[in-house]
Amino acid sequence: MRELLIHCAEAQAESVSDALLEAGALSVSVEDADSDTDRENPLFGEPGTEPDVLAWGQNRVIALLPEDMAPDMLVQAAGLGEQIGDAWSVREVPDSDWVRLTQSQFAPIHIGDRVWIVPSWHRDHADVAASDATQSDQILIELDPGLAFGTGSHPTTNLCVQWLASSMPVASDILDYGCGSGILAIAARKLGAQRVVGVDIDEQAVTSTRDNAAINQVDIEAFLPDDLPAGQFAVVVANILSNPLKVLAPMLAGRVRAGGHLVLSGVLARQAQEVALAYAPWIPMTVWAERDGWVCLAGQKS
Repeated sequence: MRELLIHCAEAQAESVSDALLEAGALSVSVEDADSDTDRENPLFGEPGTEPDVLAWGQNRVIALLPEDMAPDMLVQAAGLGEQIGDAWSVREVPDSDWVRLTQSQFAPIHIGDRVWIVPSWHRDHADVAASDATQSDQILIELDPGLAFGTGSHPTTNLCVQWLASSMPVASDILDYGCGSGILAIAARKLGAQRVVGVDIDEQAVTSTRDNAAINQVDIEAFLPDDLPAGQFAVVVANILSNPLKVLAPMLAGRVRAGGHLVLSGVLARQAQEVALAYAPWIPMTVWAERDGWVCLAGQKS
C-alpha cells in the first residue's frame, strides 16, 4: 500500500484532512512536520478535552491510498491541486501482519497480588500459568482490547481493580458507572461481588461489557444511563475523568447506600482536592492510592 504525504500550515491542516477523506482516502492522520528536531512543539490539552490549538505550525498530513487510486488522482479529487501545488510526496507502506503486530502490544497484566488481565491469545502465557499454579486465589479476566476503554494497563483502571481486590466488602452489590469494556465490573464479580451493574453513555461500551462478561462466564447487568433501574449500592465505582465526576457528584453519591463505599478514579493528583470538594456535602473522599500522577479517591457514606 502507499501513503500520500502533504505538507501544509496550521490553518490548512483540518480542511486538507477533511477533503482527502471525502475524496476516498482510507485514513488520514496529521503529524508535526518538525518532529524529532529542535523546532518540535508538544501539542496537548487536559485529559478528556481538546487542545486549544488542533495542529502544528508546519504539518504533515498522511493519507492512506486505496489500491486503485493514484496519488495525483486523490489530490485532484480532493480539490487540492491549486492549494498545495507540488507540496506532496508518496511513500510505500510495507506489508505487515497487522493482527499479530497489534496483539504484540497487549501482554498479560498482573494487578496487585491476585488479578490477571489476559488477552485471549495469551491464555497459556508462562507467567500466568506459573502464578496460577502457585497461588490458588488468582483471578483471571480474559479481556480483548476493543472499542471501549479499559484494558487494565492504565493507572486509573489498575488502581480501581486494586481497591476492589483489597477493600471491597464480601458479597457486595456494585455499580460500575462508566463501565467501558466491563473490566471493573468483571473484576468485582470474580472477586466475590453478589450483584454487579455496569452503566455507560456509549452503547458500544454496554455491548462490550455484556460480551466480555459472557466470555468470562459471569453475570453482569449493563445499561445505558436512562435504562438504569432505581436503587442504591454497597459500592459505586466510577473511573471517568475529573470534570464529569464533579458534574455527576449528586447522582453518584445518591447511588451509595448508608455505610456504602464510593470509589473514584480518572483523576490527576493535582485535581484530587477539587473532586473531593464536589463530593464533600455527601461523602468525605480521600486519596486511597496514587500511581504515575493519577489517584484513586475513596470514601464511606455515613
